[in-house]
Amino acid sequence: MEIATSPLLTDLYQLNMMQAYLDHGEVETATFEFLVRSLPAERGFLVAAGLDPLLDYLETLRFSEDDIAWLASTGRFKTNFLDCLATFRFCGDVHAMPEGTIVFGHEPILRITAPLPQAQLVETRVINLLHYQSLIASKAARMVLAAPDRLLVDFGLRRAHGGEAGLMAARASYIAGLAGTATLLAERLWGIPTYGTMAHSFIEVHDDEATAFETFASSRPEHLTLLIDTYDTEAAARKVVALAPGLEARGIRISGVRLDSGDLVALSKSVRHILDEGGLGEVTIFASGGLDERDLARLVASGAPIDGFGVGTCLATSSDVPALDCAYKLQVYAGVARRKKSTGKATWPGVKQVFRRYGPDGRMAGDAVSLEGDAQQGEPLLQPVMRAGQRVVPRETLATCRQRAADNLARLPDSLRGLEPKAPYPVEIAPALSSLADEVDRRLGLKAPAAP
Repeated sequence: MEIATSPLLTDLYQLNMMQAYLDHGEVETATFEFLVRSLPAERGFLVAAGLDPLLDYLETLRFSEDDIAWLASTGRFKTNFLDCLATFRFCGDVHAMPEGTIVFGHEPILRITAPLPQAQLVETRVINLLHYQSLIASKAARMVLAAPDRLLVDFGLRRAHGGEAGLMAARASYIAGLAGTATLLAERLWGIPTYGTMAHSFIEVHDDEATAFETFASSRPEHLTLLIDTYDTEAAARKVVALAPGLEARGIRISGVRLDSGDLVALSKSVRHILDEGGLGEVTIFASGGLDERDLARLVASGAPIDGFGVGTCLATSSDVPALDCAYKLQVYAGVARRKKSTGKATWPGVKQVFRRYGPDGRMAGDAVSLEGDAQQGEPLLQPVMRAGQRVVPRETLATCRQRAADNLARLPDSLRGLEPKAPYPVEIAPALSSLADEVDRRLGLKAPAAP
């Protein structure tokens, strides 16, 4: 059984509700929307990611005979429900913001319209796939803004919260603008460029550091990058200079050196001086070691001659903001608008669209959230991507998603380009949507409307 594709990778309460829906004939059409309620203080924007893996999930969602037999063995479910699972196929419609689109709080990122039991079942995996990849893409975008024109590489697999998370982090961060990843499977699956040097253990295996460098160079001459901070960084840089002529005579060119610890500003400057004096001015300096976007911004501002960075733990765990306040909520059932009214978790009802306006300079100027069909000024962001369970647009390449993210980042207002947002981005709730919320409250006998 492939764990990541099993239909049982969900919460028990989804199946509990499906059983109850079937028992009581509650199978009419429902619309659910996925959104982030509000942005963390540390984020001025988010980057939507994860749509393509989600569409794959919806297209292939099936219950095998073994799945159904196991569910039957638990004694929790009735025959009508188990029979339904035997022929289950997702047949709903999906509208979504394309991957790489910048989004803000209270804006639906994805909308699913399907028979209620189907729309309910997919909730857990919808949140799982869209939340994590959007979280990581947003973190990576901040790194791209903090270190423009630097090579940024994802090193996060080993400390990600599981293998799938590490793989999806490679995908999401590449969409957001990182140059590539150390995760090999990401290259095989999606063609993401991979980067790799060596570990300190390779150096330690050899009693002589220079011998370690030469041995590695002989075996891996292409794009040769040597790790030089296992012992004495400056001494190692001098060994690199000494080895270079002999390697060059054998047709092996040293591409770069890597620093993974210490005072990166001081060390990069001294190493740059050593390399330049030794005639290795074209050898690049790559740095890693627990870096986040604030470290990148500091190193760039300091003038450290570092050409690229490996970012791992802080990226794959989004260490400063490890989760977003996101939700997948019912908006319409059986043609009637619905809403949640809980304190701090209220939602706007109805089938919605997001419209984005741009200023004379081409930068984003403000969004409006309204009902589908209530035309507003600006570009509608939610697009049809699936109808009756089948894709209605060709699968996008990661290059297309990546270019969209780059274009969106270029159109961010200056107030959102720094690591500390200077002002919140304006997201307006259109009058038609507010009026519908009032109608729903009156129908349900609720007290004064509470805005989300």
